[in-house]
Amino acid sequence: MGANTLTPVIRIQREDFDLAAEIAAISAGRRDIGAVVSFTGLCRDEGATLAALELEHYPGMAEAEIARVAAQAAARWPLMGLLAIHRYGLVKPGDQIVLVIATSAHRRAAFEAADFMMDYLKTRAPFWKREHLADGTVGGWVEAKQEDDDAAARWT
Repeated sequence: MGANTLTPVIRIQREDFDLAAEIAAISAGRRDIGAVVSFTGLCRDEGATLAALELEHYPGMAEAEIARVAAQAAARWPLMGLLAIHRYGLVKPGDQIVLVIATSAHRRAAFEAADFMMDYLKTRAPFWKREHLADGTVGGWVEAKQEDDDAAARWT
């Protein structure tokens, strides 16, 4: 399966995911994969003030946009598999939010493709995040950070 025939798997779901099961599924029956790179993003509470993070999206549009960027990754690197899972709803500190897995014959392509996908998901994916604070108040919508935008700019 070359870069031109790869169909990335994109899932947006409320429920949690199992890293080991996802790696097993993406590499099942493949003896030609030399690298599996995964990134799991967790909900963090930097100041011990967060009760939960609320993630919203437009169903259909979010999947299509992520699939479009995943197709760019598949065209740019010689991947054998590419998976992106992003959760929505309320997630608590310590919970998993996002998973990206890239597989390739060689590590560099898998690392770069996973990094490219995460930079996109962090800065431009159509998700909206709002903080629910431990004191019971609901905070504002969270904006992308400049350092995340700077990291994503290197791919253009």
